[in-house]
Amino acid sequence: MITIAGRQFRSRLFLGTGKFSSHEVMRDALAASGAEIITVALRRADLSGQRDPFANILEFIDPEQYLILPNTSGAINAAEAVRLARLAAAAGLPKWVKLEIHPDPTYLLPDPIETLKAAEILVNEGFVVLPYINADPVLAKRLQDVGVATVMPLGSPIGSNRGIATRDQIRIIIEQATVPVIVDAGLGAPSHAAEAMELGADAVLINTAIAIASDPSRMAIAFKLAVQAGRHAFELGLPDPTEHASATSPLTGFLG
Repeated sequence: MITIAGRQFRSRLFLGTGKFSSHEVMRDALAASGAEIITVALRRADLSGQRDPFANILEFIDPEQYLILPNTSGAINAAEAVRLARLAAAAGLPKWVKLEIHPDPTYLLPDPIETLKAAEILVNEGFVVLPYINADPVLAKRLQDVGVATVMPLGSPIGSNRGIATRDQIRIIIEQATVPVIVDAGLGAPSHAAEAMELGADAVLINTAIAIASDPSRMAIAFKLAVQAGRHAFELGLPDPTEHASATSPLTGFLG
């Protein structure tokens, strides 16, 4: 179980909803994953209630089964992110928000200054804030001081599938964390997710690797199992590496 803002969740796998070939494919992958927290980019959701057929993603996500986590992806500054979060709450979505601010369209790296600024405003307005950040231990501590519910450091840039390129910084963030740490972005293989969990992350968020797979539902199952395996390994403790070999079946006296 993972507890966020006093609410418990069984699954430590969070899913994004972008890049799927259809909403039906997305719906099936969500079900296969066992995930309970689903992020939705607000710019792709119809918040008007007019059933826009080009922005009807929310019709395929059962709010009784999943916590829908509105995502401010696309915001380039704190003001835009705060406006999006307020719109989502006004439309009846949960007052939870994945705070994501990245002004650079090439690398989509999060803006630390605007993220901290927006987090302060939204926390003060009663939002449960889950900020997406660079793997910056100092920023993570500042955000925890502000009152965010989690920190979500990137493993590598969004959609890059490069795995955990920031493992040393993530280790520090986990060591100093007073809230759950969710590794977000760049995890392109189930083994990447398992590694994040072995490091001690509380959860991972996956989107691209599942959405673009030839069979997203099967890939969702693969990530589900990897997250479970990595968490078990972390809780049990991994053996320390050694410089020399150590026989698993040492010689016994009968050979003499």
